[in-house]
Amino acid sequence: MQYRSGKELRELFLSFFEEKGCKRFKSFSLIPDDPTLLFTIAGMVPFKSYFLGIKTPEVTRATTSQKCVRTNDIENVGRTARHHTFFEMLGNFSFGDYFKNEIIPWSWEFLTERIGLDSSRLYATIYLDDDEAHDIWKDKVGLTEDHIVRLGADDNFWAAGPVGPCGPCSEIIYDQGPEYSCGKPTCAVGCDCDRYLELWNLVFMQYNRDETGNLTPLPKKNIDTGMGLERLASVVQNTPTDFETDLFKTIIDKACELSGVEYGTDSKKDLAVRVISDHIRAAAFMIADGVLPSNDGAGYVLRRLIRRSVRYGRLLGIEKPFLVDLLPAVRESIGEEYTELVERSSAIAQVLNIEEERFSKTLTQGDDLLETEILKIEKEGIKVLPGEVAFVLYDTFGFPIELTEEMCDERSIKVDKDGFITAMEEQRTRARASSKQTSSSIEKNIYTELANKLDMTTFLGYTETTSDAKILAIISNEELKESVTIGETAELVLSQTPFYAEKGGQVGDTGLIVAEGFEFEVQDTLYPVQDLIVHRGVVKSGSIKSNANVTASIDFNRRKNIQKHHTATHLLNEALCRVLGNNVRQAGSLVTPTFLRFDFNYFAPLTVDEIREIERIVYEQVLTVLPVKTTVMDIEEAKKAGAKALFDEKYGDEVRVLDIKGFSIELCGGTHVKNTGEIGLVKIIRDEGIGSGIRRINAVVGQPALVVFQRYSQTLSTILNMLGEDTDTILGKVENILDEKKVLERKNKELQVKAAMADIENSVKPAITENGVDLILEKFAGITPDLLRQIGDRIRNKFPVAVIVLIGIGNEGNVWMISLASNEAVAKGAHAGTLLQKLATTMGGKAGGNPSHAQGGVKDASKLNDALTKAPSIFAELMKGQN
Repeated sequence: MQYRSGKELRELFLSFFEEKGCKRFKSFSLIPDDPTLLFTIAGMVPFKSYFLGIKTPEVTRATTSQKCVRTNDIENVGRTARHHTFFEMLGNFSFGDYFKNEIIPWSWEFLTERIGLDSSRLYATIYLDDDEAHDIWKDKVGLTEDHIVRLGADDNFWAAGPVGPCGPCSEIIYDQGPEYSCGKPTCAVGCDCDRYLELWNLVFMQYNRDETGNLTPLPKKNIDTGMGLERLASVVQNTPTDFETDLFKTIIDKACELSGVEYGTDSKKDLAVRVISDHIRAAAFMIADGVLPSNDGAGYVLRRLIRRSVRYGRLLGIEKPFLVDLLPAVRESIGEEYTELVERSSAIAQVLNIEEERFSKTLTQGDDLLETEILKIEKEGIKVLPGEVAFVLYDTFGFPIELTEEMCDERSIKVDKDGFITAMEEQRTRARASSKQTSSSIEKNIYTELANKLDMTTFLGYTETTSDAKILAIISNEELKESVTIGETAELVLSQTPFYAEKGGQVGDTGLIVAEGFEFEVQDTLYPVQDLIVHRGVVKSGSIKSNANVTASIDFNRRKNIQKHHTATHLLNEALCRVLGNNVRQAGSLVTPTFLRFDFNYFAPLTVDEIREIERIVYEQVLTVLPVKTTVMDIEEAKKAGAKALFDEKYGDEVRVLDIKGFSIELCGGTHVKNTGEIGLVKIIRDEGIGSGIRRINAVVGQPALVVFQRYSQTLSTILNMLGEDTDTILGKVENILDEKKVLERKNKELQVKAAMADIENSVKPAITENGVDLILEKFAGITPDLLRQIGDRIRNKFPVAVIVLIGIGNEGNVWMISLASNEAVAKGAHAGTLLQKLATTMGGKAGGNPSHAQGGVKDASKLNDALTKAPSIFAELMKGQN
């Protein structure tokens, strides 16, 4: 059998089924469009709606290499030959097209003819009463009876989960040989040992299982097959486990390099290396698909994988952050198939770095606490870790409860899980009580009194821009008033209103409230407390009394611009999900008549190409002039319709569902345009980070967008005139200018070094010599750290047995320090790091390093001269200690 890499096997599989009429699809996201699943756990998950007959497939035959994540057996990862959290599922599918008669012979053809597996080592298992599959294997393929094995539902009835498509299946088993056997006399196909390897599962999907366990026939018979690429590679490459295949070897080699261990010499260290190599693959792909570490859902799984990896890294002796260093190996091993690992490499690295550094800070303290408790437990002979301790590890030190359970299990100690849950509930109860106490301590004010006393204002603004109303209350200077007159600021409460009060990110309306001889300019509309709408503004003419009849009219042009920006926000939200991944979630928004602001969870700045693609998707919907429809329905009906809920929003039993036809469906109580064509121009003007893992997009649409484009155009015209270029040549001109600037800057640095070195050649001499080692101590003003290092290298060449301390003062008064010690000086006991640390301490700064190199900094240069005076004596004291 010919050796083939994982990349070759993937391509062989996909091209084989393309020849059979299957359309090749790129792997779908790890985050499925399925509320019953956290992750895509099998190749069929993205096609589930086709199997159920809910959607009509665009093709009837498909093939994929689907990235999958399963974490139900995470504790077995690294301990067994085949368990993984991330794996690739090679699959081919039929949506009411081919069935058993085709797929069974095709699978045999692929394994024996394309791959070259020994047919005598292949077996087929079938469901107990699946005579149809039996006859195909026997009569069409030619398997003998002793190579066809009937098994029960546990082995040969497959389902994607507790609910969903399912059916009998036939598994192709590969006999790895007696050396892999458990040795029991009963060892045969179906045994749990490693001899009979489950290679390929052919699912004959005929049923749908509902929440009660009932099976109903699917509208059409379908085929779903799945074969783990890692397992196939292990068989073809003849490795004892998946971890020795080329899909893992590059990662394992790098993990060994970082830790200094040799794989295959220590079983405990091998386990740690395998766990890390598995988890880094899963973490990289999860982050690439938009998952971020959190305390629930998919984010919790990611956090657990990262923290588990960090802990195993510590067991290998890796003390510093290291996961990012494994990413190039992940990209190399997986191949060119998954471009998202390259396109989002900076985001993946940033997320890993932040999460690893957070946990590293508390891991040692948590380890110490757990070790203390375990020693206490072992001394008392209890063998159970109290739930309160597990909760402290979780709450204070960031230990996922599963990690604590694993660490305890290594010492044969159980964790009181019930006590852990109780401690967590007690904390939540305390938090709720504190919240209630805070709320009740707020003095009951005029707004809450009015909200309790008055009927809620009827909002008419979804359909009306003007309405008659009665003034129910007048508030001025935080007091209820009977009337207000010209020049007074006030807040009016009306019986009904077309004014939208600020909510859900949409700003409140402005406009006029008028009566005969009276005009009130509404400058804002808001909810000061729940269920109370107030119109805040100033009396422009006349006076008015409570209970008077008025006419309320919004600023219609302003509202139109708000609506354009609000509908555009929904388009932007969906476009972000399509470009960055389905795990993008809204974290805040502001919709105004002149711009929109949208906050979302993401760790990296958007690239130029990503912004361009987001704008393209939004523009596509604008130019298509999609209908925008709002429907009121109950919350459960909205969820079934697939409506997305927005960030941290509380919804009642009835909700408004905004449907931008065929593109987006979300819960939203705001006001919107009637069709996307009304939005007009769209421009993203800024993408910025506003916090840990949160980014903010600012954008404009309609008339404000036109103003931006005109400004861009004017600026470009000015630049073209200044440089005497046109739009075809301007980029080349700018690139030339920047290149020239870099050359001049480099030459300037070279001149600075030459000038500094000219002085040094003549003036530098040891400040003191101790134990045969010179101390060179120099100070420079208006210098950069890079230039300081260059000077240090030049001085080191001149003084072969010396410790050099150079201090540079920046233009803003900040201080940089470096210390270099020659090999000869180190051999005599010099230590650049220790010397610079002590020197920095005298100035209130920080420094660190090793015997031959150190660096540091000080914000305040006021103590610099005093420190320089003390430096020789500090050096002398350190060197005398080496005698």
